[in-house]
Amino acid sequence: MIDELSKLPGIGPKTAQRLTFHLLRLPPEDVLPLARALEEAKERIGFCRKCFNLTEEEECELCRDPRRDPGLICVVEEPSDIISVERTHEYRGRYHVLGGALSPIDGVGPDRLRMEELFRRVREEDVREVIVATNPTMSGEATALYIAEELRPEVGAGKLRVTRPAAGLPMGGDLEYADEVTLSRALAGRRDV
Repeated sequence: MIDELSKLPGIGPKTAQRLTFHLLRLPPEDVLPLARALEEAKERIGFCRKCFNLTEEEECELCRDPRRDPGLICVVEEPSDIISVERTHEYRGRYHVLGGALSPIDGVGPDRLRMEELFRRVREEDVREVIVATNPTMSGEATALYIAEELRPEVGAGKLRVTRPAAGLPMGGDLEYADEVTLSRALAGRRDV
């Protein structure tokens, strides 16, 4: 149990050990709902066929929402980044989850991310702007530049704008940990890539 818990992000061996002993001290009626919830989540939750957000349906509620602007796509690394952007109440477009960022050192190239699906959406749908909201890290910046370069023909033809959130997000940070005001200002002041 300690080994399995220590595989979770942000959980080291000591924390995994504390969690394990805490769970073992609890009566079964307090622990079994957690086990059932984990099992049920793994069985019922999958990826949206369009944007790759987490959902229990074929398409997530954000893709199905007719009030959202289909001409605006915000590209993020992980589904948790969508929650961060949604907390700002500034963005009313659609999303695309890449499933990570480019990292040649770790063997993560464009083929390991949902890049082709993004490019297909942009070329087949009436998309006016792609906001590349990858994390402000080296791999996030490399990912943003790769996307901008791939979409350059559409930008050059005047059909598309590729932007990046403005200053306010610290380099080396994650969208998941940014506060609403910082992220809101960054989205409002986005710039061309």
